[in-house]
Parts: sequence; structure tokens; C-alpha cells
Amino acid sequence: MIRPAVRPALRRSAAASTEHVGATPALRRLYAVRFAFAAAWAALLLVSGSDLTAGAKVLLFLYPAFDVAAAVVDARSARATGPVKGLYANMAVSALAAVGVAVASTSGVADVLRVWGAWAVVSGLVQLLVGVARRPMGGQWAMILSGGISVLAGASFVRSASQDDPSLTALAGYATLGGIFFLVSAIRLSRSTPRG
Repeated sequence: MIRPAVRPALRRSAAASTEHVGATPALRRLYAVRFAFAAAWAALLLVSGSDLTAGAKVLLFLYPAFDVAAAVVDARSARATGPVKGLYANMAVSALAAVGVAVASTSGVADVLRVWGAWAVVSGLVQLLVGVARRPMGGQWAMILSGGISVLAGASFVRSASQDDPSLTALAGYATLGGIFFLVSAIRLSRSTPRG
């Protein structure tokens, strides 16, 4: 027999589980969109080459700007499930990165890599923390791993900025790998969602 004091805790646990299940389809769709965007963005960046053309500058601004938009969508669907503060932090960091990359692109590839690298480190840490907070939803190990790799990649971008001939092509690989992690999480969320 369940004691009366235990029943409210069970109800809260069941409610939290239901909220996670309700938020899972929206998160799965968002992850799939993020994969598609990252793959398309990486392909366009590779086509544009490593020079800071007008098209490349637009692409460099769009990536963190899209991250802001994705975090806004994520936060709206995640209000009931908890880790919204991390998403707000991600919005702020990515908005600063979009502005920073736009300014840095007027100076050269090295400055872009420094700004991008700093953004990758900070946003990777935020992604890691949000993924840890969302573990009960399932499908988050790829996000946790992606956050950790982002930190390492960001450090390598900052380091490569000091080379004689820095290139933007590594950013395409970064976006592609991040997109693959989003796809893996979307697939895992599909498997963890109960069928009606």
C-alpha cells in the first residue's frame, strides 16, 4: 500500500514524465531541422571557399543567428521540462557570436576563427549542461558528447587563427559533425517516444 505522503511525489514524477513525453516530438523535429540546416550550411561554405566573400560573410553570420532562433523555439517547447535557463544563455551567447562574427569578418579569417572558437567553447559548455539536465528525456548522450567536442573544436579554431594561412574550411567540418549529432539525437528520441 502506498502511503499518503508518497502519493504527491508519485504524481509529480508522473507529471514530469508526461511533460517530457509531450516535449519530445517538438525537440525531435527541431533536431532534424538543425541537422538539415547544418548540412546545407557546410556545403555552401565549402563551395564559397576559404576567402571572405560577401556570400561567406552572410553564411558566417547566419550560423549563430540560426542557433539563436533554434534556441528560442527550443525554449518555448521546453518551458514545462526545466532547462530553460541554459537555453536563454545559449541565445545570448549565440547572438553575441553573430554580431562578433559579422564584425570580425571585416578584419580577416583569423579574427573570424578567434570569435567562432570562443563561441564554440562557450556554447559547447552550455549544450553539455542542457544535455545533462535533459537526460530523463532520452536521446541526450549525443548532445552531451557534441557539447564536449565543441569545446575542443573551439580551442583548435582559436589556435589555428595564429597560423600563417588560416582557413574557414574547418568550420564546415564542425557544422557537419554538429549536424550529425543532432540527427543521432533525433533518431534516439524517436525510439524513446512511446507509440500511441
